[in-house]
Parts: sequence; C-alpha cells; structure tokens
Amino acid sequence: METRTMIRFYLARLQERLWLKPLISCILSLFAVFVAELAQHVELAESFPDISAESLETLLSIMSASMLVIAVFAVGSMLSAYSSASRSATPRSFLLVVGDDVSQNALSTFIGAFIFSIVALLAILNGFYGQPGRFVLFLVTIFVFTLVILGFVRWVDRIARLGQLGNTIDKVESATDAALKTRAQMPTLGAARAMTAEKGDAVYPETVGYVQNIDIAKLQHIAEQVDGRISVCVLPGTFVTPGSPLAFITAKSGPDKDGVKDTIVEAFVIGKHRTFESDPRFGLIVLSEIGSRALSPAVNDPGTAIDIVGTLVRLFVRWARVSEEEDVPIKYDRISIPAISLNDMFDDAFNAIARDGAASVEVAIRLQKAFGSLVLVGHDELKKAAGTHAALAFRHAERSLALKEELDAVQALAERNAKLAGEAPVASPGHQSRE
Repeated sequence: METRTMIRFYLARLQERLWLKPLISCILSLFAVFVAELAQHVELAESFPDISAESLETLLSIMSASMLVIAVFAVGSMLSAYSSASRSATPRSFLLVVGDDVSQNALSTFIGAFIFSIVALLAILNGFYGQPGRFVLFLVTIFVFTLVILGFVRWVDRIARLGQLGNTIDKVESATDAALKTRAQMPTLGAARAMTAEKGDAVYPETVGYVQNIDIAKLQHIAEQVDGRISVCVLPGTFVTPGSPLAFITAKSGPDKDGVKDTIVEAFVIGKHRTFESDPRFGLIVLSEIGSRALSPAVNDPGTAIDIVGTLVRLFVRWARVSEEEDVPIKYDRISIPAISLNDMFDDAFNAIARDGAASVEVAIRLQKAFGSLVLVGHDELKKAAGTHAALAFRHAERSLALKEELDAVQALAERNAKLAGEAPVASPGHQSRE
C-alpha cells in the first residue's frame, strides 16, 4: 500500500506538467513516420496499392496547416478554463484542473499530429518512401486523422465544462475521497500509532515548507539498520521549519555519527505547497474555501455553500465506512506516527462555512441537518465530532441571525443533534435573554 501511495504521489506530480504528454506524443509521431519506411522490407510489399506522392503531400500539408492552429486554440481555451477555475472556486484547485486527462490528451494529439505531418511531408518531398512505404504512411495518416477528430470531439465536450464551478467541485471531491479512503485504510500509514511523548534525538528539516509525503518504508529500513525506533511527529500537510522536529530517533549505534539523521530527512518530501494525494485535510480545506468564497458579499451564492456541505457529508460517511471495515495490521513495527484527528478534519471542513454562513438561515439549517446525518452514521468518533461542531455552528448563528423565528429553527435542530450525540444542551444565557 505504501509503495502504491508513493507511486501515486509522483505520478500526480508528473501529471501536473503540461509538457509531458505532448513530448510523448511527439516521440510517437516521429516513430510512426519511420515505421512506414520499414514496409519496404515486408514480403508482398509490392502488392500494396500505389498511393501517389502528390496526394500524400496535399493531405499532410492540410494537416500541418490546421493542427498548429487548433493546438494554439486549445492552449488558449485551456488557459481560460484554468483562470476561470481559480476565480470561481479557489486558486488551490488549479493543479487539479491542470491535470485534466482529456484536455492534456487532446493537446498532445494536436501537437503530435502537427509534428507527424511536418516530418512525414519532409520525408515525402525527399523521396524517402517507395510504393509500399507511401501506402503504409497513408494508413498511418488516416489513423492520425481519426485520433484528431475523436480527440477534438471529446475535448470540445470537456472544455465546455472545464473550469466551471461544478466541475471543479467534482474534481476536488474525487481527489479528497481518494486521499480519505487511503488514510482510512492506513490511519498511521502502516506504522504503529504514537501513544506517548516523543523520546530520543530530534531530527530537524533543513528547509521551510509543507510535508507532502513520507516514505515510511525507508524510515523502517533506517531503523532496522541502526537497531532503533523512529517516532514521526508530523503528518503530510504539516508546515515545518528548521526549528520544528520531523521525528525522534532512538538507536544503539549513534545516529549523529553515522549520518542517519540526514537520511531520515530525505524520507520526507517537503515542498512549497500542499498536495491532495497524501493530505486529505488539504482537500477538505479547499472544499471549505469554495463554500466560504460563495458566501462572501461579492458572490452571495448560498446554494454553492449548501452543495459543499452535502459534499462534505458524503466524504465523511465514506470515510467512516472504510475506517470500520477491518483492523489495520502494523507493517512497519519500528516506526510510530500519530493518527489523523477527525476533529481537526471537521475544523478544516466546517468551521469557515459555519462562520461565514451564520447570517444565512438556509446555510445554518443545512449545517445542522448535515451534523445530524453524521451523528446517525453509527461511528463513535464521528458522532462526537459532529455533536461538538453542531454546537459551535449554533453559537455562530446565535450571534448573526436577527429574527427569533429563524434562530429558533436552528436551535431546534442543534438541540436534537446535541441530544443524539450525548452533548450538553446548546442554549446559552445570551440566547435566553433575547427571548
């Protein structure tokens, strides 16, 4: 599981690079041009139909002239969609929109077809192909045309949605769901759960940034080499500085002398930005930002915030189901790491929406109904966190709602949630005085 997580992390970094797929497409295009020449050496090659060089020149000239224009048009449309996603949702969703497979594949197809047509045209003009080669090149050209048409049709359908708020929310939800599922299956990344205070020699990073990924298998190997234990005190998504420890190591062979601390630091990927793959809290924060942005006076779109609340409920229900499926075995017995806090995830997901949507009775009621749904899931930790945040959301509404009737409606739901969660009543002295 840890190996798959590491592979998924690095593949996601590659997917964010717009040049990768066009480069692969260009290499395949050059390969296709020279494969056609190999037809000269195939048996029965002389029986192939004779395709005139002039017809191929015309076909390839049309392709070369049109593909460059379409590629430029595609880049402009994609940049417009990326800008729209950053404005309508949140800049943190940009990398997910950039990684859209359909758009990248379409752009790669257009650029690859352009390179193919130019190189093939030069080969034709210089007599590189005989009769069999021209026929095979004709077949390859028809195949490339087919790919271009299919890619263009799929891309037009996708670009109409790419960058739209609903599409961006779906992408963030999908990325967050994958990260939450992985973390629910391995709450401590395959290591032992850290239960006591850290002991041993502290290991500090040399850079400032966010922990993007942790190679637990590498840490296990290090601990076995020095016959010791490593207690990791950060999780992916934690902001670290040279003064904040990444881990503590206890070993018999002296980690300072053997340079083990530097090797431990190398197991932590630290970057300028948080990522979605190994950091489920980041996805929750991005969803919360989208909902909070929709509640700003400039946007005034409580419907989007309500939609985000529903998305968050869906994610936590899935997380609860996966986390209770089976006991997680300890794969890395020399490593301990703290489990992710469900209460912290609730803070990331709901606090901003509860604060910014407190003056909107629709949002306040939807929040209470959402917490009520989570209380009834049957997960003890989820039940407690939902009850606590239901009371917090009510206190925000109590300070912001002007009409007694609206506040009473929110209070009725909050009191029901408190009763179901076994929490204290939500009514405060301040509310009683208003009555």
